[in-house]
Amino acid sequence: MYPAARYVPLGDSALLVEFGDTISLEANHKVTALDFAVQKAEIPGVKELVPTYSSLLVRYDPSKVSYEQLALCIKDLEQTPPPDKEADRRIIDVPVVYGGQYGPDLGYVAQSHGLSQEQVSKLHSEREYRVYMIGFVAGFPYLGEVADEIATPRLETPRLKVPAGSVGIAERQTGIYPCEAPGGWQIIGRTPLRLFDIRQEPPALLKQGDMVRFKPMNETEFQRMCTE
Repeated sequence: MYPAARYVPLGDSALLVEFGDTISLEANHKVTALDFAVQKAEIPGVKELVPTYSSLLVRYDPSKVSYEQLALCIKDLEQTPPPDKEADRRIIDVPVVYGGQYGPDLGYVAQSHGLSQEQVSKLHSEREYRVYMIGFVAGFPYLGEVADEIATPRLETPRLKVPAGSVGIAERQTGIYPCEAPGGWQIIGRTPLRLFDIRQEPPALLKQGDMVRFKPMNETEFQRMCTE
């Protein structure tokens, strides 16, 4: 966490508000609160908000608002006590089938830590994870943080194709691939849930600030949900 938020101009039409440079729950709370406040304020000229782990990117139309005007407005919002959005945050249950063809790296993660595959699955599914940010591909949630006992580095060589729904670990992060994509995360399972659907509103199932609980399921249950 920085002692105070840093305001950084990015080109001639974007402002970056930074609260820190590491994964921090406190910084992420500040990002979520400011994102909500800026949305609610409906500042003329603001076109898009992109919240991340510890910063908020604000894209704006310089013909409608200057950088200086925007920065002053956002600084005022930053100092305003936010409503307690954490109290009514959503908790989403995500069913997962662990291991086998659905989690090809579960054995490696277990072996790396001297654990059984069942122990890894239990450690992964017994806690709630905060959605720190959405990124990489549309709807991909960066979740944290996994237990130290199963934190595992990314693959040395990323896969060219990771199936949609794959649940992976990268260091102390865990995440879910919303669509087939290249990736280097350690894949330990898969969910039948659709995380991104352009036909839905909003199209992404998860948003920053949500909490996720992984619920173990067997292959029969997985196949049944896939066909529903």
